[in-house]
Amino acid sequence: MRYRMLLLLCFLSLGCTLSAQEPERETAKEARIFRLPEFERAFLCVRYFEGWHSEKNHPYVGWGHCLQPGEKYSARTMTRQQADELLRKDLRKFCAMFRHLGKDSLLLGTLAYNVGPFRLLGSGKISKSKLIRKLEAGDRDIYKEYISYCHYKGRKIRSIERRRKMEFLLLYEP
Repeated sequence: MRYRMLLLLCFLSLGCTLSAQEPERETAKEARIFRLPEFERAFLCVRYFEGWHSEKNHPYVGWGHCLQPGEKYSARTMTRQQADELLRKDLRKFCAMFRHLGKDSLLLGTLAYNVGPFRLLGSGKISKSKLIRKLEAGDRDIYKEYISYCHYKGRKIRSIERRRKMEFLLLYEP
């Protein structure tokens, strides 16, 4: 009986010690990602939230690249390295579309990778987004507008909202 109690006490104290060390580990992980260049943070964030797209996700391949007319990528034969290069190329392209907005171009390029650039910039029937209008007016208080891009088919999706909050935390420069 005493042996069991002693053993239980040891396990409990070990568990408390390990759980006390967890916040230190999490803080170290958080600090590591903020040491990376911003572009790499954006790359890793998109890669994490997009996940791998296989043949069943056609027309999406790799880390969420949407196949354009004339492109000959195959989800079956694409390697992770090719998908990484394609994601970086796409992010650079989207950031260039928002270069006129200065330091917010990476944040907007990351958003455009998921929702499409014309949802933000507008074209034809779609008007320019409130987010872009606010930034062009010089108002950088955009948290509410940025997080509002978390709906799918008219419904708010919690996982997309978490993604937007993470992107904002990692990429927004006050």
